Amino acid sequence: MSINVAVLASHNGSNLRALTAAARQPGSAYAVALVISNNSASGALAHAVEQGIAHAHLSGRTHPDPDALDQAMLALLREHDVALVVTAGYMRKIGPAVLAAYEGALVNVHPALLPRHGGPGMYGRHVHEAVLADGDLVSGASVHLLTDHYDEGRVLAQAEVPVLPDDTPDTLAARVLEVEHRLLPATVQQLALARDGDATERGSGA
Repeated sequence: MSINVAVLASHNGSNLRALTAAARQPGSAYAVALVISNNSASGALAHAVEQGIAHAHLSGRTHPDPDALDQAMLALLREHDVALVVTAGYMRKIGPAVLAAYEGALVNVHPALLPRHGGPGMYGRHVHEAVLADGDLVSGASVHLLTDHYDEGRVLAQAEVPVLPDDTPDTLAARVLEVEHRLLPATVQQLALARDGDATERGSGA
């Protein structure tokens, strides 16, 4: 048994690639069943095509009305029986309908050790610049529950990365990304195992 996972990504989709690679391993408790991007030219959508994964471009171009976009995403998630939604480099805020339907089943990966360096505007290179500007000795990655407030959901897992004296935002970003590629699939696997176990207990009447 495995659960269906949807991945939302806006750009290259390197974390998506890590998730699909892990999903192919024996014993995986999840399958990447759907990829959604707000960028029609994203590497994430190209990867979905290569892997034969259902995919969609949903954005202000396809749905100028934010409510319609929210409902279209929710309909797709339900159509593909998605149990867990992962945002990985997704540059749009999730709409209220999807947030409500998937409360507790929406996770995001963030390139810092939350609660440090989170919140509006803290994404990508901006995060690593802030880490270096503050003189932090340690950075890393966090996987957390996604809510309607940026980066404020409960942290589920973290992994540390040392900040080196000669680091630049680019060198730090590269090392943090390597950690994300291990941390995110491991965390999704644990969440999938827990959800599958809960479903088995309910089915057995436990």
